[in-house]
Amino acid sequence: MNNNTAKQALIDKIVDAVQDTKGEDIMIFDLSKIENSVAETFIICSANSNTQVSAIAGNIEKKVRNDLQERPWHVEGSENAMWVLVDYVSVVVHIFQKNIREYYDIEELWGDAQITRIEA
Repeated sequence: MNNNTAKQALIDKIVDAVQDTKGEDIMIFDLSKIENSVAETFIICSANSNTQVSAIAGNIEKKVRNDLQERPWHVEGSENAMWVLVDYVSVVVHIFQKNIREYYDIEELWGDAQITRIEA
């Protein structure tokens, strides 16, 4: 499997896991053409509570591990679950409680990225 196919499989599996746990407002940012970006792809989604944030992050890790045999390089924010970052190096997932996502307005940081919105 080449790198693009593997990356797309990872993105698809992550989106599937987010949708399975009722994550909302899923956006995929293609940062591959942006110089010095920290990853090639960002996936951002919203949740309604810290319990749901944790559930989404856990489901992503479980599905990716079981189906693609990959583990995240780093996970951050699990302690309070206001937001969780799951880092697969080329693909980084941000899971936010809605009010935290609005506060940080992370979408504006990557305004020059190609954005795909996933409808539930």
